[in-house]
Amino acid sequence: MKRNKIALAIVSMASTALLAACGSAPASNGSAATGNEIGKTIKIGYNLELSGAVAAYGQAEKNGADLAVEEINAAGGVDGKKIEVVSKDNKSDNAEAATVNTNLATEEKVVAIIGPATSGAVAAGTPGATQSAVPLITPSGTQDDLTVKDGKVEEFIFRSTFQDSFQGKVLASYATNNLSAKKVVLYSDNSSDYAKGIAKAFKEAYEGEIVVEETYQSGDKDFQAALTKIKDQDFDAIIIPGYYTEAGLITKQAREMGIDKPILGPDGFADAKFIEGAGEKNASNVYYVSGYSTKVALSEKATAFVAAYKEKYGEEPNMFAALAYDAVYMAAEAAKDAKTSKDIATNLADLKDFEGVTGPISIDKDHNPVKSAIMVKLDNGQEASAEAVTAE
Repeated sequence: MKRNKIALAIVSMASTALLAACGSAPASNGSAATGNEIGKTIKIGYNLELSGAVAAYGQAEKNGADLAVEEINAAGGVDGKKIEVVSKDNKSDNAEAATVNTNLATEEKVVAIIGPATSGAVAAGTPGATQSAVPLITPSGTQDDLTVKDGKVEEFIFRSTFQDSFQGKVLASYATNNLSAKKVVLYSDNSSDYAKGIAKAFKEAYEGEIVVEETYQSGDKDFQAALTKIKDQDFDAIIIPGYYTEAGLITKQAREMGIDKPILGPDGFADAKFIEGAGEKNASNVYYVSGYSTKVALSEKATAFVAAYKEKYGEEPNMFAALAYDAVYMAAEAAKDAKTSKDIATNLADLKDFEGVTGPISIDKDHNPVKSAIMVKLDNGQEASAEAVTAE
């Protein structure tokens, strides 16, 4: 695939603390100082959206994580110890995610947590992980301030994906340089911190004209009024920061109204349910940022992962499965020679040149991975092309 170099300055942005009130009571066992001890197994917890509004993300991440655990255990485990999984459903609810994190850390005594998938749930679960000194690796939580708040790095929060600001800048640059879009419509989810962060970064980076800026709310199903207003405007592309649930319906209704301009979105589009919502024919001339694509062969490890995933689940892995697979392998690498969960966090912070199926990963000083993104194009509901987008 063509490698498209886009000059982007990726700057970690300190932001105000989010959802601090969602944290549960501090652990009473003194674990904040030392963390949970590694016992006869490497006990890892899943805090994933296995039901509810964004269950498609959580289910894919569980599949990817389970495959990684299966492979690691079949190869002898970590330091001769098998990985033991405690999986819990946060029901796509931020308050439940906070409860799950606290339970995993203080009751189940896990030494690492994979998930949640969404930024709001990660933020809600951060106090529980931090108070217990248990590292959390989110495969797909992209909100900038998850890992840095008020200028301070969150010691126990990591991710295997890129940040919202990075996605906003990629969308702005791709619209301008690849699609020659001088005028765009920005139609974003105003109820989601994820979408608002991407929209903000897009507006700051885009040098063209935003002719119309509209917003919608999570759960909305009828977008006719806004699309009617948009249809008569002079524009080159529509940017839709948001999740697949609403973005798919917006795409369907836009196409049915005769709006055929390119539609661009973030990694929230990266699930088959986007195509299901839009309809295959309508999911054309659609572009989205992704952390992974089976059309971009990043390494032999990535090729082997696709084959193993297809054999186990009967379908190709999506971005969420691949990022969760990498998150488990990151945790396993960091667990080598570790005695406690706090040691795993220290090792994660020092992780460099780790070979993931989503590309090489090095954790920077703000606990974010230094990695490339993929811009995927859909035509008739199929992935027509994918380009590696590298920041420099």
